[in-house]
Amino acid sequence: MEPTLFDRTFRSDSGEIVLAQTPNPPLLVWLAAILLQLIFTSGKIHTGLDLVAFGSLFTWAWQELFEGVNYFRRALGLVVLVGVLALRILLS
Repeated sequence: MEPTLFDRTFRSDSGEIVLAQTPNPPLLVWLAAILLQLIFTSGKIHTGLDLVAFGSLFTWAWQELFEGVNYFRRALGLVVLVGVLALRILLS
């Protein structure tokens, strides 16, 4: 039986509906870098944390785009990837 569009969009290979998952390492690194930026608000440390946050969120989005468990997760990766790049371009 051919899977429906709903199945391909929201179900994983094991048949479970997947909208959210346990955060993977790049997302945890991004969150830690963002929180540390609230403490270190200026200087080289802040700049380094900004670079780490951007790189880890970019990596997470790239992984979701190409290795996401369903179309929803892949679309989420695409939206975040485009958003991160657009914000980086607009704010520079």
